Amino acid sequence: MARVIDITEKLNFEERPRIKIKGEEIEINDAAVDMLKIMPQLSKRKLKLDDINLMYKTLFPEESQKKIESFRLNFEDFSTVVLQAAAALDGDGEGETQTPTTT
Repeated sequence: MARVIDITEKLNFEERPRIKIKGEEIEINDAAVDMLKIMPQLSKRKLKLDDINLMYKTLFPEESQKKIESFRLNFEDFSTVVLQAAAALDGDGEGETQTPTTT
């Protein structure tokens, strides 16, 4: 019989990273399979609108999206929210801000 090692206690099933805006905590989706979808965008120097949208839809669960939309952010601030959420998943929380392009 093969040896079985239970690593369950080393995994985090309960906590999700969050960012805070105006005192409101917003949950970030950190599921690995979803992160694999946005990794190509994270390596780009310039992000397009479609990149920002894909990252937004992937990073934030529906409830978090509703909270963000309630702030009625301009596009620059919206992009900052998305990029800082991605940086938070990288463990740094203060990642380099990429410049979105509108083409």
